Amino acid sequence: MSLLALIFGLLTDSLLAAIVGLVGSRRRIGFGWAFLLSVVFTPLIGLIVTLCTPKLPNKERKWGCFGALVGFVVAVIIVVLVLVLMPEWYEQLRLWIDSLR
Repeated sequence: MSLLALIFGLLTDSLLAAIVGLVGSRRRIGFGWAFLLSVVFTPLIGLIVTLCTPKLPNKERKWGCFGALVGFVVAVIIVVLVLVLMPEWYEQLRLWIDSLR
């Protein structure tokens, strides 16, 4: 597993979480909480929870400043932790993969 693959995975996950957030913006959960759920768990779980919430009347949008801010901060913290802890984690993962061969 290369650093490029990890970065690609994180960017893809963030993009999918943002799409789930956009779906959540037209529902009671709002963009921020839908985005946060998608980042913390997976975009699939976030989408399921988002689709289970009722739609907002009159096609309104609910962005949820607090939820979006929390979601953004959590996403940044996750990316920073992965990048800081990457050398040790990458070496352990490489050794584990080599032991499977």
